[in-house]
Parts: sequence; C-alpha cells; structure tokens
Amino acid sequence: MEQTFLLIGFMVLMFGMFYFLIIRPQRKRQQEHQALLASLSIGDKVITIGGIYGKIESMTEDNVVLKLESGSTVRMSRSAVAYREGEVKAP
Repeated sequence: MEQTFLLIGFMVLMFGMFYFLIIRPQRKRQQEHQALLASLSIGDKVITIGGIYGKIESMTEDNVVLKLESGSTVRMSRSAVAYREGEVKAP
C-alpha cells in the first residue's frame, strides 16, 4: 500500500517536472512566434528559419514575398519567418 502511494507520488512529480521543463516553455515560444507572425507588415526586415535576410514586399495569409539584398524576390511560407531583424533572441 505504501509503495503504491510512493509510485503515484513519483509519477505526479515526474509529470510536473516534464510540464514545467518541456511543455510550458515550448508553448510560450509558440505563442511568441504566433504573435510575431500576426504583427508582420510590409516593409519589415526579417530573418527566416533558414537564415535568409530580407524585406517584406507583399504578404498573403499564408505566404510572404521577401526582397533580398541582390534585388531578387523569394516567396515562402509565412511561418518560415523566425525573427524581425534586430529582435533576434538567444535560443
């Protein structure tokens, strides 16, 4: 009987640690990224997940067209934008 309570207590403790060390920080990062995507506007300088620097030329609900330094444009998924230039955070 005592071992059952110890096992249940240990499992609750492990779930609590798992939640606060893995699930909660990931949700926070996801919410921050969603807020960034919602606040993007034409003319913003951004950095993509792949490390491409560009300026937003046009946007749709799902896509972003970036103008690169060479003058060429690239269309990519809006979710591929990682940061605004100058707002890069340490991982």
